[in-house]
Amino acid sequence: MNRPLSILVALCMAGPLAAQDPPPPRPWEFTGDVGFVNTAGNSEVTTLNIGEKVTHTRGNITVKQNFALLYGRTDGTTTTSQWRTGVRGDLALSARLAVVGLTGFDRNRFAGIDRRFEEGVGLAFKVVATERTKLDFETGLSMIQQRSTLDVTDNFTAGRAASVFQYNFKPTAYVLQSVEVLPNLEETDDLRVNTETALVAPLSRRLAIKISYVIRYDKLPEPGFEKTDRLLTSGLQVTL
Repeated sequence: MNRPLSILVALCMAGPLAAQDPPPPRPWEFTGDVGFVNTAGNSEVTTLNIGEKVTHTRGNITVKQNFALLYGRTDGTTTTSQWRTGVRGDLALSARLAVVGLTGFDRNRFAGIDRRFEEGVGLAFKVVATERTKLDFETGLSMIQQRSTLDVTDNFTAGRAASVFQYNFKPTAYVLQSVEVLPNLEETDDLRVNTETALVAPLSRRLAIKISYVIRYDKLPEPGFEKTDRLLTSGLQVTL
């Protein structure tokens, strides 16, 4: 094979291989969600859900900050008020393994929780990481400090296991399934499980519709409250 033809063949083979490499992560990324419902007349109902996530990547360190609010009023009375926020840092040890540190806060007075703080450490492992499919698994320990609406304080150590699966139909359209299990290591009957199923369908390059179904299960809830909360929300998602 002559030299010009060899170069041409090499370029043709290298082109498809280079196209398969995923693009490098952007240094900054912002995602915001908002949904709003208001009715008046025979019944007065107002529901607002807001969420945001900021991600910053620098070298092998990724920092994520998130905030979520769900608020509802029915006939002038507050019937839903849930707040969640947190900060998380990932230090990549390799392409698939990372050390994780996180801290979080949540409040849900309609589940008997006046405030709850969490600080945790652990490991995160990328089981599958392709352009279309992502599957992560995490394990670690958390310290929990919570106070109920009856002013009862409970501080304990919890285990933490979590998984996140995401399938991309296209870069801006995907389905996501996450599961988080938090067993109380000091009280065997106390177990919390959080799950989210989400579908994102794009309207444009930056704007999409998001439908999310969240289940929060507490095997040992505060006295007088149910074990399970189910939240179905829909709204617009903006990505910058």
